[in-house]
Amino acid sequence: MEEVVKKRPIMNKQAPNKSTAIINGECSNILNWDDVRYQWAFPKYKKMLANFWTPFEINMSQDMKQFPELSDDEQDAFLKIIGLLALLDSIQTDYAGKVADYLTDSSLSALMIILAQQEVIHNHSYSYVLSSLVPMEKQEEVFEFWRTEPILEKRNEFVTNGYAYFAENPTPNNLLKSIVYDVVLEGLFFYSGFAFFYHLARNQKMVATSTMINYINRDEQIHVDLFVKIFKEVLNQYPEYNNEELASFVEDTMKEAAELEIEWARYIIGNKIDGILLQDVEDYIKFYANVRANQLGFNRPFEGYRKNPLRWIKAYEDVDLGKSDFFEQKSRQYVKVNHVDNGFDEL
Repeated sequence: MEEVVKKRPIMNKQAPNKSTAIINGECSNILNWDDVRYQWAFPKYKKMLANFWTPFEINMSQDMKQFPELSDDEQDAFLKIIGLLALLDSIQTDYAGKVADYLTDSSLSALMIILAQQEVIHNHSYSYVLSSLVPMEKQEEVFEFWRTEPILEKRNEFVTNGYAYFAENPTPNNLLKSIVYDVVLEGLFFYSGFAFFYHLARNQKMVATSTMINYINRDEQIHVDLFVKIFKEVLNQYPEYNNEELASFVEDTMKEAAELEIEWARYIIGNKIDGILLQDVEDYIKFYANVRANQLGFNRPFEGYRKNPLRWIKAYEDVDLGKSDFFEQKSRQYVKVNHVDNGFDEL
C-alpha cells in the first residue's frame, strides 16, 4: 500500500524548527526565516512580497469608454475569458491551501498561503474589471459561464479532477501528479487568454485591463516556479517516483492540456479577432506546453515549437512591473531589501 502524506500538526514541541523533509517529516511549525530547510524559500518570499498589488491601483476610466467601442466578437471574448480566469483562480486558491496542509516545512506552507492570497487578489481583479464595464446582471452571467459552456466544463474538469484525486487520496505520487495539473492551470490554461488581452493592448484597447492581466501573469510565473521547486524536492525525497510512468504522465498530460487549450482558443478567438492569427495562438500554446514539461524535467510533448511564435508578446510578459508599469509608468517599488539573504538590519 502506498504511503499516505500526513498533514502538518499545528505545533510539535518535540520537532526542530527546521523541517526534516518536505512532506512526512518533522517540524515544530514555528517559522524562523533564518533557520529553514530550503535556501530558495526566503528569496521567493521576498519576490512575492515585492510584487504585491491590488486592483484598486488600476484606473479603469479609459477602459470604461472603450469597452462599448469593441466589436461584438471582442466583447464576447473579453467577457468569456474573464469568466474562465475567475473560475481557475477560485479553484487555485483552494488547492494552494490544501497543499499547504501537507507540507512539513513551515516556510513552504507560508509561501502557499501568500500564493493563495494572491489568487484571491486575482479573482477580485476580475470582479473589479467587470463592475467597471458591465451592469450587475451581466457580471452574474459571466460568473456562470463555467456552468453553461461545454468546452469550459471539459477543460475545468481536466484540472479539478486531478486536484480532487490528491485531496481524496493524499499520497506522494498523487501530490506530484496534482502539481503537474497545477502547472497546467497556472502555466498553460491562462495563456491564450493573456494573449488576447495583450493583443488588445498593443492596439491601444483596454490598456488598464491588460495592465492588471500583466500583474496576474507575473504572479503566475512565480507560482509555477514555486510549484516546480516543490515538485523537484518531493522527487528528491522519493526518487522511486521519478520513473517512466511519471514521465509518460507529464508528457501525456501536457499534450492533452494543450489540445484542450487549443480547442478553447478556436472557440473563443477563432478567426474572429482582427490582427491575431489562430495558428500563431495554437503554436504559442504548444510552445508553452513544451516549456512547462521541460521545467518539470521531462520530455517536451511536441516536436519543435522551441521558439515563441508571438514575438511581440514578450514586451508584455517580460516587463518588470516592480519598477514601473509598462503602460502607465507609475512607480510600484515595494522592495526594501536587495540581498538574497534575510538582511533584516538593512530594513
